[in-house]
Amino acid sequence: MRKSHPVRRAVLAGAATVSGIVLLLSLKPATDPGAAQAAGGQLPPAAAGQAPQGGVNGAVTGDAAQTQYGPVQVRVTMTNGKITKAEAVRTPQGGRSDQITASAVPRLNQAAVAAQSADIDAVSGATYTSAGYKKSLQSALDKAKAAAGAAQGGGAGAGTARTVTGSVAQTQYGPVQVRITVAGGKITKAEAVQAPKGGRSDQITSASVPRLNQAAVAAGTAQIDSVSGATYTSAGYKKSLQSALDKAPAGGGSSQASGAGGGGGQAGTRTVTGSVAQTQYGPVQVRVTVTDGKITKAEAVQAPKGGRSDQITSASVPRLNQAAVAAGTAQIDSVSGATYTSAGYKKSLQSALDQAGG
Repeated sequence: MRKSHPVRRAVLAGAATVSGIVLLLSLKPATDPGAAQAAGGQLPPAAAGQAPQGGVNGAVTGDAAQTQYGPVQVRVTMTNGKITKAEAVRTPQGGRSDQITASAVPRLNQAAVAAQSADIDAVSGATYTSAGYKKSLQSALDKAKAAAGAAQGGGAGAGTARTVTGSVAQTQYGPVQVRITVAGGKITKAEAVQAPKGGRSDQITSASVPRLNQAAVAAGTAQIDSVSGATYTSAGYKKSLQSALDKAPAGGGSSQASGAGGGGGQAGTRTVTGSVAQTQYGPVQVRVTVTDGKITKAEAVQAPKGGRSDQITSASVPRLNQAAVAAGTAQIDSVSGATYTSAGYKKSLQSALDQAGG
């Protein structure tokens, strides 16, 4: 037994050496720097938090949100579907509002970029401004979502549902604003996100709005009958509904897309209505028709009225319309003697172009 002991020891040592070599060979790929780099290079640590690629790029301006102290309107800049910049292009002005705006808006802008949504906290001491900011921000995000749906849909995504919020329509008894869901070029849902409130308006709104919602879905257009006893609410509803349909990307039955090539997607025509721009003498709102990225028609669907405003409007608006088509942008000259109307026209025109270019 003692004589065989060294042999046994040698056999065991050899077996251990072979096992060690096998283990080293099996571990080599995991410890190889090249393999580790290849595996790690495709999985960035923040991958789970990144927005999907192919999202909206560019600036999108939300609808103006009316507040007790003045309108608030937000523009967001999107990169691959993410908010990279938020700014208030209109805010309450004058007196104490200037101080509140200067303090609150930068914080709201930062919060919008951080949250990547309109679900942000109100700034203390700026309740009305914060509420208006969030409403306009949500409108901008709705528009961006609609534009992304159109871009991704191309020809095969006609069944993709898109939610679009129309511009606010001011009525004698309060604002009306309509939001629609469009799928396959048809309205599948309509709702009033703003309607006249207080006193008898509550009763009229509760009776008329559900009927207007149903009519919008049934008709698929804004050509619906007014509800008896709710003339002003009906008129505002139809105006905001038409605005929402204008914003809905051309892709189906109710749009005016009549591309020369049938299936040519981007060669179609779109009609887009800009947000209402409030001026010292009344609201201005512009609708443009865009074909192949160019303005082919511009018209003011709202302009200051009454007294001398009628004369100024009739003289200036046709010239502004012509200038918009000629320039292809909102960078047009003001019409002499119509400074306020020109400024409002250019602001609403820019809003329309932001929507068309989303």
